[in-house]
Amino acid sequence: MSTVAQLPRGFAALVRPELPSLLKEIREEIRTAVPHYARQLDGPYARAVQMSVELSVAGFVDRSADPATAAAATVRRDKLYHRIGRFEAYEGRGLEDLETAFRTGARVCLRRGELLGKRHQLPSSLLLAYADRILAYGEELIEVARGGYLEARAEMEGSREGHRRRLLRLLLAGTPLPSTELDELADQAAWPMPRQVTLVALRRGALPTRSALGGDVLVDLADSQPHAMIPGPVDEDRRALFRAAPSDIVAAIGPTVATCDAARSLYWARRTLALVASGALPRQPVTYTDEHLVTLWLAEDPALVRALARRHLGPLADLTGAQRERLVETLRAWLATHGNAVRMAEQLRLHPQTVRYRMRLVEQLLGPTLHDPEGRLAVEIALRGWQPAQA
Repeated sequence: MSTVAQLPRGFAALVRPELPSLLKEIREEIRTAVPHYARQLDGPYARAVQMSVELSVAGFVDRSADPATAAAATVRRDKLYHRIGRFEAYEGRGLEDLETAFRTGARVCLRRGELLGKRHQLPSSLLLAYADRILAYGEELIEVARGGYLEARAEMEGSREGHRRRLLRLLLAGTPLPSTELDELADQAAWPMPRQVTLVALRRGALPTRSALGGDVLVDLADSQPHAMIPGPVDEDRRALFRAAPSDIVAAIGPTVATCDAARSLYWARRTLALVASGALPRQPVTYTDEHLVTLWLAEDPALVRALARRHLGPLADLTGAQRERLVETLRAWLATHGNAVRMAEQLRLHPQTVRYRMRLVEQLLGPTLHDPEGRLAVEIALRGWQPAQA
């Protein structure tokens, strides 16, 4: 039975002209609040998502006008939200994002109700009743979706997808298991056991859809740290699939390892994802760990990098910010070009004489370090983790 009582019939007449702009505002707010739903609002599920928003908002208004005639629409709405809950389960997500979307819509409706109240000088008692009913209505929708979600999860636990999640957890646990037990579970999961795997770390709130990862990938998108396991290495076809992924996902691909070392690949993938989040690596949809091994190595012991920077780059810390930036840029170019002033000038888009002048300043500050092989290596390593405050 509905938890939402009837509002005065005249209230529906005030709200109905607001529906087109209200629906548009709800969709835009959901785009911001739940990034991966933004893709669905523009992608193949756009019509279904739009219909769900329209049915929920229009259903609330219709119920206010005439609860009896709105009953059939409520049944239709509940069927749709039940399917949405099931879809979230099949995609491997939790219910947090769906609940956020519902409550975002409720907040937008509350704001619009306040504006209508001021415009039409509605009594505060009516606005309070409206707020109570909007919030209760949102929770009602969540419960309908949760029913579909739990139903699908229960089905999946005994299905191939459930076997695949269990297999993924066992492979990452690192606990030695008899090969017969693993092979039996792999057979139940219809997932031929590979000799090598590649792990993928995913950022919650910026997830790909389950189907976008490919049917041969083991996934756990509902985990607090979502991840996936690719059988074998990431070949060119798989790279093309990642290149075609939406620009708002964030993923890190770990190194390819023996299947028994799967947890190690996930560890490095998550470390890479953390460096992307901190800004130490550039933000892009997919980052490959193998392309940033030196940065990862240095990030494992930041205190040592800071000590190295203080020892070999300390004199730069006394310069102004602009001076320091210019000399660090010049020093990096010097190392990259093996001291070729012409190539440095091309790289920095400066006159060769300007480059030579800057390098004389660098040499005065850093002394004989640059002319010693071990010193040059130390400077290059220190520059990889350079932060002005470290020196």
